[in-house]
Amino acid sequence: MIHLHVHSHYSLLDGLPKISDLVQKAREFKMPALALTDHGAMYGAIEFYKTCKEHDVKPILGMEAYVSPYPLSEERSKSERTRYHLTILAKTYAGYKNLMKLTSIGWLKGFYYKPRIDKESLALHSEGLILLSGCANGELARVILEKGKDAA
Repeated sequence: MIHLHVHSHYSLLDGLPKISDLVQKAREFKMPALALTDHGAMYGAIEFYKTCKEHDVKPILGMEAYVSPYPLSEERSKSERTRYHLTILAKTYAGYKNLMKLTSIGWLKGFYYKPRIDKESLALHSEGLILLSGCANGELARVILEKGKDAA
């Protein structure tokens, strides 16, 4: 088993465990790899990578992004708090670089209460990335909860 949606203490107000504790548990449970997907940022990426390498656990770098339903260029995106979660993993070095670009876009262009990205940015910087459906706050989960599974 490999956990692909993991928050550390870098996910403010959400994650509790320190990276060293996460990696130690992964090693204890004989996990060959572990992902780190903190909310909206990659503050712990380098610490996570180094700690995983020291403990012979393959690091999978990622982020749980906040995605705006509107293009960031639209005026309503600047005042609309609606967003959903999307778990993004870097599959390759190009994916890691794209993940860094998306993180920067979220903080520099899409920030409104949270660092948001839009689907246009995601499409432009998708090479080398793996997208997961996210959590109960993901777009797919929200459609199912609000409109039923047939709408999804």
